[in-house]
Amino acid sequence: MIQFFDAGAGKIYAVGLNSQLDPKDLPKLEWLFGNATLITGETLEGFFVGPRKEMITPWSTNAVEITQNMGVAGILRIEELEKVESENTAFDPMLQVLYKGLDQSLYTIEATPEAVRHIDDIATYNQEEGLALNQEEIDYLNEVSDKLGESLPMEKSSAFRK
Repeated sequence: MIQFFDAGAGKIYAVGLNSQLDPKDLPKLEWLFGNATLITGETLEGFFVGPRKEMITPWSTNAVEITQNMGVAGILRIEELEKVESENTAFDPMLQVLYKGLDQSLYTIEATPEAVRHIDDIATYNQEEGLALNQEEIDYLNEVSDKLGESLPMEKSSAFRK
């Protein structure tokens, strides 16, 4: 479950929990979040900019550890989001995402990993995927690949080089 705290000035804290928050811990979290208030609903309307759900931020890791040191149990993740006026707000798409409303699926990741892909031609793969590797890097990776192939037992080595 996720509980939201309003810290004012558009700042929202989303606290991921593995069980219901103990009522005695609520004042501790309110204090920790700068006198934020617990929002009673399970959803929030509007536009919010915050970290991608796939990336637990270092800030979150530290915040969760702080809550553990405070004796607050059951917190899995805490992220800070900013309420913005519209979906036309500028943000860093490498690290952040624009959320159209917040709900209990905020931290749910529904991506399935791609199958392992064997690369035979690093230069072609570089072009196809837009990796921007220079020739020196490609040569290095080819050299490492050859060395790895040489160090494997014969049956694995031949499969590795196909």
